[in-house]
Amino acid sequence: MDQIKNGWFSEINDLWPGQCMSLQVEEVLYHEKSDYQDVMVVKTKHHGRALILDGIIQCTEHDEFSYQEMISFLPLCAHPAPSNVLIVGGGDGGVARECHKHPLVKKIVQVEIDSKVVDASKRYLPFMATGFASDKLTLNICDGFKYMEQHKNAFDVIITDSSDPIGPAENLFTESYFKLLKGALKEGGVICSQNGTVWAGLDHVKQTMNHCKKFFDTVKYAVTSVPTYPSGQIGFVVAGGRSDLTVPQFRVGEKEVRELGLKYYNAEVHTAAFVLPNFVKKVLYE
Repeated sequence: MDQIKNGWFSEINDLWPGQCMSLQVEEVLYHEKSDYQDVMVVKTKHHGRALILDGIIQCTEHDEFSYQEMISFLPLCAHPAPSNVLIVGGGDGGVARECHKHPLVKKIVQVEIDSKVVDASKRYLPFMATGFASDKLTLNICDGFKYMEQHKNAFDVIITDSSDPIGPAENLFTESYFKLLKGALKEGGVICSQNGTVWAGLDHVKQTMNHCKKFFDTVKYAVTSVPTYPSGQIGFVVAGGRSDLTVPQFRVGEKEVRELGLKYYNAEVHTAAFVLPNFVKKVLYE
């Protein structure tokens, strides 16, 4: 609560020294410390409700769809037939909401370690937690590492919706984690993991991609715009056995956008997300 002063919440994160994001708060709806992290939901003046973990903004009602749609539909549409999907993390329900929309997805398994994030989201973030009502979803409150160790060659797509690489999510950016992803993935499968911003963490983005490259033939970095994330941009590592993940196998055109209720993702955005500026390409690919 020390980060809320005079009605403003200021995000302070050691990953991005010298900068912060502030939101004007009208009401603190929920605040509790779980076994893993500090969990807070606030009602803001201009961004709707916001989920904050360990003092770091995870999502706001105003712009969460750009993140949720991209982390979900990039890997789902890069795969020709994503029948079985695993979500690691995603305790707010947003990724489950988006995976449910894809017409080829038949089964979604989600593993989330912190039940308090799920409970708080169901109560205070219903616009995202609607994903938990999916008839395709099986939710497990457990350790994702242990779950994948016990489920080999089981999934077509694995999506890791993690918080930043501090606290309980730190291990989701390691070499050992990508080895587990590879083992739990079916032949020809695709993974997608949150991988920070090039504007304030390019070295970490590269390190994470290098870990991934040890186990996957094709490893790409894609970006999306999220105004309330530091620098206004966040990226994903997308990887798999196919030669080109930048061309969607399931094409979302205008008709599908309407039918699926998408606000951000479409086939053109899919390909454009992998187009990077020169300074990023030089570091990540040369």
